[in-house]
Amino acid sequence: MHDYDVIVIGAGGAGLAAAATAAQSGARVLVIEAADRAGGSTALSGGVFYAAGTAVQRARGIDGDTPDAMFQYYMTLNQYKLEPALVRRLCDEAPAALEWLTELGVEFPESNLYVAGVDKIARGHRAAGMGLEIATVLEGACNRSGVDLVTRTRVRELSLENGRVVGVRIDGEELRTNAVVIATGGFGNNPELLARLYPDAARQGDLAWYIGSPHARGDGILMGQSVGATLYGHNRGLLLVTPGFARELEVYLPGWLVYVNRDGRRFIDETIEYSVLAAVLKEQTGGECLAVFDEDARAAARSSPTRPAPNWTADRLTALVAAGKIHCADTLAALAETTGIRAAALATTLDGYNRYCEAGIDGGYFKAAEMLLPVRRPPFYAVRIRPAIVCWTGAGLRIDTGARVLDYAERPIPGLFAAGETTGGMFGECYAAGGASIANAIVFGRIAGAAAAASSRRQ
Repeated sequence: MHDYDVIVIGAGGAGLAAAATAAQSGARVLVIEAADRAGGSTALSGGVFYAAGTAVQRARGIDGDTPDAMFQYYMTLNQYKLEPALVRRLCDEAPAALEWLTELGVEFPESNLYVAGVDKIARGHRAAGMGLEIATVLEGACNRSGVDLVTRTRVRELSLENGRVVGVRIDGEELRTNAVVIATGGFGNNPELLARLYPDAARQGDLAWYIGSPHARGDGILMGQSVGATLYGHNRGLLLVTPGFARELEVYLPGWLVYVNRDGRRFIDETIEYSVLAAVLKEQTGGECLAVFDEDARAAARSSPTRPAPNWTADRLTALVAAGKIHCADTLAALAETTGIRAAALATTLDGYNRYCEAGIDGGYFKAAEMLLPVRRPPFYAVRIRPAIVCWTGAGLRIDTGARVLDYAERPIPGLFAAGETTGGMFGECYAAGGASIANAIVFGRIAGAAAAASSRRQ
């Protein structure tokens, strides 16, 4: 005798999508959430869904984009260091998943469509009400389908009989089911799992912090491992760079900054997409760089509506210098000595950069001309930039294209499915684009929900 056909652990985007889909398939569904309300990290996000070949694109006059093109971009960007079959299914199913969200009531205005990755095609579909709208609409779909939702309840243990997952245990009490979907999110708020599974983030120490749900502690990963699940995607995730001024999310740093490594050399176009910057920075000595600017740049600093950077205004920068968070020196040589970079190389680098500014063409890294500001007038400033803001974690339970959790022998664990940030294999060193994580959550949430409901019917 079972209490529910399907039990979903976690009520973020993946869990809600799984629950709604399973219920629409006729299953009796329970969702168990650790927080005091549904939504998870999806509700905290910008609400971007990455997809190719959509009706929204066609309405904007973007014809000819396809899941095939998205797959090639996605895999090439990450040198095929992903699970191709999972990425293939994501790309193929993303348009239908976006349409499903639209039918449920999420609005994806044509005006919100933008280039979210490092290619040139607009595939980023931003919901009108951002991530909160996606989560709210999904919760409403669950309610209309008769899904039971329990909040403020953390599941830490699965029930296993004869090799099959048959339920969950909460404070010693067992709830029986024919299928369990793990959708507990990532492990950004678990320092021990960060150290073990995402060392690039953990090495930043106290500077590192996670922007997702505070309840994302890797419970699903640990539960899966306890019944024999294998993991995939070691040291994967998305880090944003930060000067460490405060625990505030600033996706953009000003494009007029000049990035130099410890050798005193530039190494990148400073306006490059955040989705790849951390991976490039990782290759520099110490995994960090210095952002250098002069007094003219400080005095003219303003926050832009299109690339908001509220800490990078003239008055705020002056205050940060006084607080010791920004290095300041009267000469470039003194600045180099203070920050531990090669003085002669820094002087040569900035001399060449200033010539690019005069010519209006960045002959080194081809940054847009409007972002070229010379570094000439003292005092000079430098800020240490490190990849330390954890957006999401990419290591997790290994699944197949049917969202079935796999064991160490590459066999599906009967009765166990997973979706979203708690799974691995979808992300490499470079984040494909803004919206890839939500697309992954919804696409594989739907797959997991349908598969769990079908598995339950067979029991």
